[in-house]
Amino acid sequence: MTSTAFTDLEIAHMLADAAGTAILPYFRRSDLCAENKLKEGFDPVTIADSAAELAMRAILADHRPQDGIWGEEFGQTLGSSGRSWVLDPIDGTRGFISGTPTWGVLIALSDDQGPFLGIVDQPYTGERFVGSSDGATMTGPLGPQALQTRATTTLDQAILFTTFPEVGTPAERAGFDSVSAQVKLTRYGMDCYAYALLAAGQVDLVIEAGLNAYDIQGPIAVIQAAGGIVTNWQGGPAHNGGRVLAAANPQIHAAALALLKKA
Repeated sequence: MTSTAFTDLEIAHMLADAAGTAILPYFRRSDLCAENKLKEGFDPVTIADSAAELAMRAILADHRPQDGIWGEEFGQTLGSSGRSWVLDPIDGTRGFISGTPTWGVLIALSDDQGPFLGIVDQPYTGERFVGSSDGATMTGPLGPQALQTRATTTLDQAILFTTFPEVGTPAERAGFDSVSAQVKLTRYGMDCYAYALLAAGQVDLVIEAGLNAYDIQGPIAVIQAAGGIVTNWQGGPAHNGGRVLAAANPQIHAAALALLKKA
């Protein structure tokens, strides 16, 4: 039976706490080893990734045994409740092994309509971005704050983020470039921290391709709770990954989406 001793939000915080505790002893260690999960290209995984996901799975086994789990490192575990916890123990492992603080722990609770609770957590900086039906908040060095996305409506005033300059396929890169050519500022290499900054009202757009569900479901819940919008490049649901357009508001989303559709 699912435990009622803790709310879903309390469980989500427990997961983030446990993941951070498992990860931080390995961050910026000179002897940290990373294995490559790809035969071609580079998709690293470390002992910290595995330890964090196992720590989160142990909590869910105790408190939410009827819920499913979809984690990056250990795949999908089916549940009977119609709900699933979607976990990325370290989103941005490339950044993690490089010592940058742009990686994060991603947690979402989803049903067949998509994520309705999410956390983007950066244990090293102590920043935690949370989105739920009660709204969006963050905690960090400056104390608790409500999150609200920006009101920018035109691309010439927008700030755009993505992780890799070589976004997806050549055709997908052309779509990204068509938006990048119109905005005020484009920045790269931000991993999941880009989505957190969008929810916090610091940037206007994040455009990426080739994502998995566990890369985006946590950020979707946070951004939507803060007033933003996240879709695929055709304007449809993005919670299964693929090509993702995250925007601060419907107006700037529509402007970027029109260019992506043309490309």
